[in-house]
Amino acid sequence: MDPEAGGPEIVKVTPLQQMLASCTGAILTSLMVTPLDVVKIRLQAQGNLLPKGQCFVYSNGLMDHLCVCEEGSNKVWYKKPGCFQGTLDAFLKIIRNEGIKSLWSGLPPTLVMAVPATVIYFTCYDQLTAILRSKLGGNETYIPIVAGIVARFGAVTVISPLELIRTKMQSKKFSYQELHRFVSKKVSEDGWISLWRGWAPTVLRDVPFSAMYWYNYEVLRKWLCEKSDLYEPTFMINFTSGALSGSFAAVATLPFDVVKTQKQTQLWMYESHKMPVPSNMSTWAIMKNIVGENGLSGLFTGFINLRSL
Repeated sequence: MDPEAGGPEIVKVTPLQQMLASCTGAILTSLMVTPLDVVKIRLQAQGNLLPKGQCFVYSNGLMDHLCVCEEGSNKVWYKKPGCFQGTLDAFLKIIRNEGIKSLWSGLPPTLVMAVPATVIYFTCYDQLTAILRSKLGGNETYIPIVAGIVARFGAVTVISPLELIRTKMQSKKFSYQELHRFVSKKVSEDGWISLWRGWAPTVLRDVPFSAMYWYNYEVLRKWLCEKSDLYEPTFMINFTSGALSGSFAAVATLPFDVVKTQKQTQLWMYESHKMPVPSNMSTWAIMKNIVGENGLSGLFTGFINLRSL
């Protein structure tokens, strides 16, 4: 609150402190969420063997990553044998037979991009919010929307080319020279824009998510503080506001999440088999195909596994 209004003076957080805080939060989030996704993938893999070249989505709680299956041996973590009867049974058997570290299989490579993306996103949001409030006043309700949109737009744009490179490196062991040749060839053949394939559906999902999340988060947090007669929000107020606003935004943007996953998977399959990409690979065309095949419910596949950032 404003000290002139009788409230305590608020200590300003520096950009470096914001970066450290968001980095710490990103790592803690991934450590808590990754085991759930590892168990989900292991459960899916035991009923549907993943052949070489097939793609699956790996989520560390911060970002979704497209992973490509390697050779058909059981050495890779997602192909290790296991007869699981359910989620809890899978947790217990993985810990007992493979060690607790197996619950974080595949996490380190994804953090190389997920942590910087999270740091960029949250730091930009905090800085933009502070700037806009100083220029326009602290009571402008649209400030969280504008700051959330710009911050997420920037983070997605920076990270998209790196995701393409990471996926390529994960499918085959590349030296840095080979990777440079791959990027140069792709740019010369398809132009710089080819490095941002999959950018459009990601933006269509993440930008509205950020706008809805931050607006609802700020409104809920302010309302809960007023109801509790507090100047500053407590941990529970922040947690409750984030959980409710994140759940709402996740439900609203889930169709774009489904489309993004399908588009990334299909693009990779066409490229890996050196097949021409069909002309009907636009976001709206994929959405129409999903509705045509599975109805509107197809756009909400994975409703239970919603992410709430």
